[in-house]
Amino acid sequence: MDILKTKQTLFYNFIGSKEKYEDANIILFGVPMDFTTSFRPGTRQGPMKIREVSIGIEEYSFYQNKSLEEISYYDGGDLDLPIGNVDKCLELISKATAEVLRDNKFPIVIGGEHLISLPVIKEVYNKYEDDLILLHIDAHADLREDYIGENRSHATVIRRCCDFINSKNIYQFGIRSGTKEEYLYAKSNTNFYPFKLLEPLKKCIKDLQKRPIHITLDIDALDPAYAPATGTPEAGGISSKEMLDAILLMSSLDIVGFDLVEVSPIYDVADRTSLLAAKLIREVMLMVSK
Repeated sequence: MDILKTKQTLFYNFIGSKEKYEDANIILFGVPMDFTTSFRPGTRQGPMKIREVSIGIEEYSFYQNKSLEEISYYDGGDLDLPIGNVDKCLELISKATAEVLRDNKFPIVIGGEHLISLPVIKEVYNKYEDDLILLHIDAHADLREDYIGENRSHATVIRRCCDFINSKNIYQFGIRSGTKEEYLYAKSNTNFYPFKLLEPLKKCIKDLQKRPIHITLDIDALDPAYAPATGTPEAGGISSKEMLDAILLMSSLDIVGFDLVEVSPIYDVADRTSLLAAKLIREVMLMVSK
């Protein structure tokens, strides 16, 4: 049975969602999973809260002079996950992502913890293979071989991506936290640009042209002043304006997939993190609808 064509009933859909899967070019779905969170749990509530607050933003974007009313996308709801069963959850995420890609639609996936990105990225890689570029925007390197003995964790997700993606096709931006081993691994293996996003992205943009690109965005890449509601906040991050400017800069690229993770609404102040996430998702949807 197709997972996303028979979605659960939602009290809130992301603002402007089409009624039918078949009518949309972009498919959004949520993954309410935070089983491997190491500090503050709660990201399983992220997808629903982001939907809820999306009604507070405009459908029209000043940044792109475009409106969600001009594009077609469908909110497939949250995946129904067996709590605590990591293997089964990753399998279901894979199936949902593969369904979207099989139908030649664009996947936007909302977490949940960062481990949910692993099966999403793997399915995108299965479609584009060695041509795929992974852009990783985060406060943390996520390059540990294991975390407390577990090799599949929100702290190991990019290292697990290195198991199938050539590490030289991975670009990391905004990183400012990790172990010494992660730092050394990144310096030697990935395209590693710590602390900043926009400035190094401008330098890389020519190299990224004409390559299929998946973006994985951990909301903690932004400074806690802009995005306090996350499981592992890290001071010294980028601003919301820098993040928006980076999205606009990437409009010239061939973006083929996007996930946004680690919004944990229980720690939010006036829903500021969820509202920011909704706005970023809006801009990405408009950006990829060319």
